[in-house]
Amino acid sequence: MTELFVAPRARRRRLRPPWLRGPALIGVIVLVLWTVVALTLPLWTPFDPLKPVATRLQEPSWSHLMGTDALGRDVFTRTLWGARISLPVAAIVIISSVIVGTIVGAAAGFFGGWIDAILMRLVDITMAFPPILLAMAITASLGPGIRNALIAMVLVWWPIYARLLRAQVIAVRERDFVESAHAIGASRWLILRRYILPMSYTPVLVNGTMDFGQVVLLTASLSFIGLGARPPSPEWGAMITEGATNFYQWWIAAAPGLAILVVVMAFNFVGDALRDSLDVKEQGR
Repeated sequence: MTELFVAPRARRRRLRPPWLRGPALIGVIVLVLWTVVALTLPLWTPFDPLKPVATRLQEPSWSHLMGTDALGRDVFTRTLWGARISLPVAAIVIISSVIVGTIVGAAAGFFGGWIDAILMRLVDITMAFPPILLAMAITASLGPGIRNALIAMVLVWWPIYARLLRAQVIAVRERDFVESAHAIGASRWLILRRYILPMSYTPVLVNGTMDFGQVVLLTASLSFIGLGARPPSPEWGAMITEGATNFYQWWIAAAPGLAILVVVMAFNFVGDALRDSLDVKEQGR
């Protein structure tokens, strides 16, 4: 009888990816829940995030789980709606940065010479500045707004992936199978696309997963100082700014702050697990 229960359990463990255990599983569940909330929120949310629904600065209660803000808007509802801004912005920034970084890093690492020198000097110039300061400067020059903040974050983030992929391409292009492809007359673009890039994507995948949380945090930071989303947008950083002006009403900033913490930790859990599972040394140990 015991074997009847043990067998399905073991079968489920075999079907689950090796890295999807412990904190990584918790992180995936949290991210799936936030994604479902962001996609379905307009269908079931009881309050409008932009309209007053109760008396201003009301404390948390059963009718308003995280109270109301200075205009009488439901803080819990606004926090949930903030996911519809922060998560898509983070996804666009990471995907765009990976695409630009892949193109630049692959070209620099594969062709070398003056192409490598020019592209890497551009990367060095960009990475010489702290990301938050450079993003602030670019956003301030373009003008406050979530779209300009997104552009600024892409300009700040792509050099990370360019340098990472360049190092991987340089390491892979010296391997025997690449030399064999050259020997049989394969074109350089074919070798790069079919043989080198598939062997170089792993660090980019891990780094991109872990950077999701950092981009969410940077988006909130830009909004906090007035360079990102503008009021009355229910963005987490802008909500924390409002909470700072109402210091004794702790719930106004606590809800978006907790949301940022949960999302960043979930992405870090998943990224750590991916890194460990794809690390040859960790697999051997």
